[in-house]
Amino acid sequence: MIDLTKPILHIPWDSEGTFVNRENKFLGLVNIPGIGTVNVHIKDPGRLENILIPESKVLLQKKDGSKRKTAWELISAKVGYDWVLVNSGFHPHIAQYILKNGFVNELGNIKKIVPEKQIGNSRLDFLILTDTNRVWIEVKGCTMAIGDIATFPDAVTSRGKKHVEELIQIVEKGDIGLIIILIFRINVNCFKPNFDIDPKFAKVFEQAKKKGVTIKTSVFTYKDSYIYYVKDIPLCD
Repeated sequence: MIDLTKPILHIPWDSEGTFVNRENKFLGLVNIPGIGTVNVHIKDPGRLENILIPESKVLLQKKDGSKRKTAWELISAKVGYDWVLVNSGFHPHIAQYILKNGFVNELGNIKKIVPEKQIGNSRLDFLILTDTNRVWIEVKGCTMAIGDIATFPDAVTSRGKKHVEELIQIVEKGDIGLIIILIFRINVNCFKPNFDIDPKFAKVFEQAKKKGVTIKTSVFTYKDSYIYYVKDIPLCD
């Protein structure tokens, strides 16, 4: 029995600030009360255009180390009343937790979990060995919502398309392919690929579904410094 009240992952934060501007893909400016405007590392490849807007509230983690270009890392941003995780560095930890703790019923009895496994010209997030199968897994983080629809990606992802194509080939050769979509917007009821932003990825995603790649879409929330599982949602009709 899965305890849905148990937190999945602790992600502490050190300061709350106000987002000023996104300088480039990985760098933002945030005003921290009592400190001033600081450079912040944005560890998320998405555009986050409807999340990281001027004056939005954000949560930051202090980082030490002389090799870093910034002393702060972005953890979460507030959308309405909810805090949305906007740091993809935590996605593998969340995915590994749900894999180990029975959230993915399709897997059966897991014997071994191998992270970052090379296959062909790609490196997929996980390979799971069960009693009877090899399961290749790719994890995607979704922070974009249009109304009550969660959608991915929010920026063109040729790498994501390549990984889904690899999963199709895996299924055709007899192994199991699984896409896990980690959704961080709680007021959503279904998921669909984003044809408007990346039609090439969306078409390959639909092809993967028809070819038998398993797709799991799960919603999570970030609350009081912890990640909690909320629910699974279906693919949109």
